[in-house]
Amino acid sequence: MAKPAYTKETQAQVTPASALQELMDGNARFLKQSPAERSLIEQVEQTAQGQFPIATVLCCIDSRIPVEIVFDQGVGDIFTARIAGNFVNDDILGSMEFASKLAGARVIMVLGHTSCGAVKGACDHAELGLLTQMLDKIMPAVNAVKTPEGTDRSSKNAAFVNEVAEVNVRHTVAAITERSSVLRDMVDAGELMVVGAMYDVASGKVSLVE
Repeated sequence: MAKPAYTKETQAQVTPASALQELMDGNARFLKQSPAERSLIEQVEQTAQGQFPIATVLCCIDSRIPVEIVFDQGVGDIFTARIAGNFVNDDILGSMEFASKLAGARVIMVLGHTSCGAVKGACDHAELGLLTQMLDKIMPAVNAVKTPEGTDRSSKNAAFVNEVAEVNVRHTVAAITERSSVLRDMVDAGELMVVGAMYDVASGKVSLVE
């Protein structure tokens, strides 16, 4: 039987913990190449008059991470916000407030990834038009990663890049509740969960960031 889109009633049964579990279960299905049975066209019809997603995923714009596919989700299941380096600004925070407070999403996941081009650019102090000021948003994560003297802190050091990407995820998770009182109040009330995760571009696996 094809999996239907979420309705107001089925969304109401979802908790923050079960929403997160659905994302992780979906990634497991993706890795096993055994997606849930669904008719996307039927879900288009089912969501024509309204949407009731269970999660919001903030992800990098990297083309190797098609969010709905890697979490095996359908039409109307998740909100997706994308920006190079998966950091937050006021516009993204406002979008998350809409998604959670008004549209009922139960979890916000900040999804970083290995071999991130934006992180590499920050590590290399790249300068190019408006990209320069955008990469400045990632520099706190670069500076937070301490390495032994003489360590290569450029994009050529894959381990360093991936560590910065993970720290950047943690910084973004913290910034969401620090900068949005709406989302912070929802977390405090147990209505919302904000988590970080990393996507491995070599395997397709999503791992939660503790």
